[in-house]
Amino acid sequence: MKVKIYDTTGSATSKSATLSEEVFGIEPNNHAIYLDVKQHLANRRQGTHKSKERAEISGSTRKIKKQKGTGGARAGSIKSGTRVGGGRIFGPRPRNYHFKLNIKLKRLARKSAFSFKAQNDGLMVLEDLAFANAKTKDFVNLMNSLQLTNQKVLLILGDQNDSVYLASRNLGKVKVVTADTVNTFDVLNAKKVVLTSSSIVRLEEILN
Repeated sequence: MKVKIYDTTGSATSKSATLSEEVFGIEPNNHAIYLDVKQHLANRRQGTHKSKERAEISGSTRKIKKQKGTGGARAGSIKSGTRVGGGRIFGPRPRNYHFKLNIKLKRLARKSAFSFKAQNDGLMVLEDLAFANAKTKDFVNLMNSLQLTNQKVLLILGDQNDSVYLASRNLGKVKVVTADTVNTFDVLNAKKVVLTSSSIVRLEEILN
């Protein structure tokens, strides 16, 4: 699969990039995508939720009224979960939401995500970036040139580039990652995935 390579002015260059069919041209596996995204979102959860149960509420344990003869239901401690101000019944407790997936399945999910984007015109290839200074203005100008203003954009670099990362981190709809840290959720969450020339080689090395 051949795609055009764009420069920083938004113009198509005379060069083209060849995308591997094994990474960018497979039939997307929806269940693998579902599991990988589910794991990513679960692993992001802190799991620090907590509510007080009746044993943790401050208050008297005195029996509120006598057991019989009142005409109403029997009542014990004021800390009961059925009373206002009482503890919560079966409330949330701290827990770990993390779970494991096999590496082969996670690779299949990423391949499926990239293939889905390729089939739906969600991929763009950009020549390697080299910002002299980490200026947000320069990155905004780049997005304007590529006609990606106000769109969710995922920019994938071949290697760590601090100037590009620093120039983009104040933009809420732009995320910059390297080829070895990209995940399925970020690929699918972006309206347009922008690959640099060096990132294609690195992605194919990792996913094949």
